Amino acid sequence: MTDVKSVDETVDPADTSTMAEVREGVDAIDRALVTLIARRFGYMDAAARIKATRDTVRDEDRKADVIANVKAHAAELGVPVPLAAALWELLVENSIAYEFIRYDEIGD
Repeated sequence: MTDVKSVDETVDPADTSTMAEVREGVDAIDRALVTLIARRFGYMDAAARIKATRDTVRDEDRKADVIANVKAHAAELGVPVPLAAALWELLVENSIAYEFIRYDEIGD
């Protein structure tokens, strides 16, 4: 069984010389991303608990701000902006749907 490495324990992409190093780095990034998404959804739990009314769950202005911020940051880092925008559209919409579910569960 291979050792599971954190992102900090992997070879920098610019210094990789084997596909094993590339795959190890990608796998570490994927684990880190899922961990961050889990934490993000923890904030959706908190929002569902904190918001006073169900009609405040969907906030189109906030959604637009989040996606604009991500697009700007993606551009700064050289990440394809259309990809980042599409990923965050999906993430935010699923976060809103999750928050509605959690809001309804808490309200019961």
